[in-house]
Amino acid sequence: MPRIGTSDLDVHPLGLGGNTFGMTTDAETSEEVLDAFVAGGGDFVDTADSYSFWVPGNTGGESETIIGQWMRSRGNRDEVVVATKVSGHPEFKGLAPDNIANAANASLKRLQTDHIDLYYAHYDDESTPLVESLAAFDSLVRAGKVRYVGVSNYSAERVAEWISVAQENGFAPPVALQPNYSLVNRRDYERDLADLAERHRLGVFPYFSLASGFLTGKYRTADDLEGAARGAAVKPYMNEAGLKVVSTLESVASARGASIATTALAWLLAKPTVTAPLASATTIAQLSDLLAAPELRLNADEVAVLDEASRPFT
Repeated sequence: MPRIGTSDLDVHPLGLGGNTFGMTTDAETSEEVLDAFVAGGGDFVDTADSYSFWVPGNTGGESETIIGQWMRSRGNRDEVVVATKVSGHPEFKGLAPDNIANAANASLKRLQTDHIDLYYAHYDDESTPLVESLAAFDSLVRAGKVRYVGVSNYSAERVAEWISVAQENGFAPPVALQPNYSLVNRRDYERDLADLAERHRLGVFPYFSLASGFLTGKYRTADDLEGAARGAAVKPYMNEAGLKVVSTLESVASARGASIATTALAWLLAKPTVTAPLASATTIAQLSDLLAAPELRLNADEVAVLDEASRPFT
C-alpha cells in the first residue's frame, strides 16, 4: 500500500473518483459502486465540494452528500480515506481565509464526518495572498478538521511558492498533488511538475487518468461520440496521434490478457512519482478493470513502447 507523500496515510494504489456521483450516477447506483470498490480492496475516495453544480437541478456538494450518506449507513468512516477540495463550489469560490473555513465546515456536514483526510486547494486563487490561504488551511489542520493538505490544478511555480510559504511560516505542508496526467496528456506534468513532486515527496494522484474514457478504447470513430456524455471531452483525442496510443495500448493489453483501461492505468503506476491514479466508474462492471491495474506490472519494454506511442503528447 503506497503512502501519501510525507503523511501517515496508506492507500490502495487506485483511487475512486467521485465526480460521477450525483451526475451520471444516482445515489443508489453510486452507493453500489462504492460498496463494490471497497469489497475489491479499494479504500481511497476522491471528491470535491463543487461536484456537480453544473448539472441541472444540482447546487454543488451532491457527490460529498452521497459519500457521506454511504459512510454513515455502512459505519465505515475509519476504513476509508476521503479527499475533497475547496474553491470551486458556487457558494465558496476562491481561497480567502473565511471562505476556506466555511467551505470546510459545509463539506464536513455533507460528508457526515468530523475530519477530512486530505483537503485540496482545487484551483489557484491569485487574488488572495498565499500566506493567508495557507494560514487558513493550517488552522483547519490544527483544529483537527483536516488531517493533510494538497494542491490541484496549480502550476509548478505556484506549487513551489506554496511549499516555500509553508516552510517559512511553519504551516502544514502539502503532501499531495493532483494533476491532469495520462498517456494523452503528459506535457504539463512531466515537463513542469514531476521533478518538483519527487523532490518534495508529494503523493501524486492523476485525474482524467483514462482521458474521460478515451483510454478505455470505446471511442474509435466520430460515430462513437454521438450521444456520449463525455463526447466533447474525448473529441480532442480523436486524431491519428490519439488513436495510435489506443492501438498500442490494445497491443500491449492483448499480450498480457488485460483490458485497455487496465493497461493505461498500469502505465501511470509504472511512473515512479505516481501514488495512485484516480478513475471513475458509473457501473459495478467497470470496476474490475480499474482494480486490476495495480496487479498488472508492466515491464520496461512495455512502458517504453507506450512512452514512444504517446510522445506527441509530451
